[in-house]
Amino acid sequence: MLNLPRTIEWLEDKVRLVNQLKLPFSLEFIVTQDWKRIVNAIEKMEIRGAPAIGVAAAFGVGLAALECKKRDMNFMECKDFLINVVIERFRKTRPTAVNLYWALNRLEEVIIKSTGKNSLIENVIDEAIKIQEEDELSNRKIGEIGSKLIRDGDTILTICNAGSLATSYYGTATAPLYKAFEEGKKFRVIALETRPYLQGARLTAWELNKVGIDVKIITDNSIGVIMQKEKINLIFVGADRITRFGFVANKVGTYPLALVSRVHNVPFYVVAPTSTIDYKISNGDEIIIEKRSSDEVTYLFDRRITPVGVEAIYYAFDITPPNLVTGIITEKGIAYPPFERSLEELLK
Repeated sequence: MLNLPRTIEWLEDKVRLVNQLKLPFSLEFIVTQDWKRIVNAIEKMEIRGAPAIGVAAAFGVGLAALECKKRDMNFMECKDFLINVVIERFRKTRPTAVNLYWALNRLEEVIIKSTGKNSLIENVIDEAIKIQEEDELSNRKIGEIGSKLIRDGDTILTICNAGSLATSYYGTATAPLYKAFEEGKKFRVIALETRPYLQGARLTAWELNKVGIDVKIITDNSIGVIMQKEKINLIFVGADRITRFGFVANKVGTYPLALVSRVHNVPFYVVAPTSTIDYKISNGDEIIIEKRSSDEVTYLFDRRITPVGVEAIYYAFDITPPNLVTGIITEKGIAYPPFERSLEELLK
């Protein structure tokens, strides 16, 4: 067990999650029985990371199922409430991460197949917990597979936070790091700070340092000189959505990182569970890229850092084309180009 809190848990008909906006200054938890509070947490980025958002939405639907009982809804009222009010509301929270829709689709199918109110509530909660358990198991398998790429003395570079905090536990891009560390391998990690939310500086560095892994932070705009001056052996990044052709949506800054890694011949691996692969779409331009508020760039810790009247353009994600991706590490193995064939093979 890592010396890290679980990002999100179902505890006696309540949901407890780490408030990631408070890190690294303090470790605070949100505890709630209100599904709308989970919606708010996702939208405000108190919880973020594609797998974690999927689990959070699933738990939110579980809380809403309990609300059916509190409000004395009948069976059909409860089904309508969960599908047309709750699930539809969660679908509108974050458009890019496919894990959100994957989890909600699973719950909607459970709701449709349920035949009574009590079984409906029980089935929804059981499925939500199952989604969380599967997430952690997938992450651990990813760690076992990806850790084989890490050698003693390596320097691994990452962006944003695809760590334990971005999942229910253990992480995606950090899973190989944690497994290699548990195996006694000696290596160091360089994390891009990842403006504007500083997920690399605040979250990834907090996680790795707490576990005991050697980690350094760099500014996003120093990636070129770091590649020139430091020996980088591997790049591990997470993903919010991967198309069947291998186009990767991830935190903005991933695409230029992939470009620089190609120039310097550094292997660039995307690390994600198969639930992040959207087999329904092929190309990157089919992915909706979330455009967030200008204030998230023009303010830093509630203080304005640009002149009044100067606003920002903030796309929260970018698309890395498959020709820049060395491989995609999943819980079912590593997919290599051509991804249209190898990703399909993972489903068999």
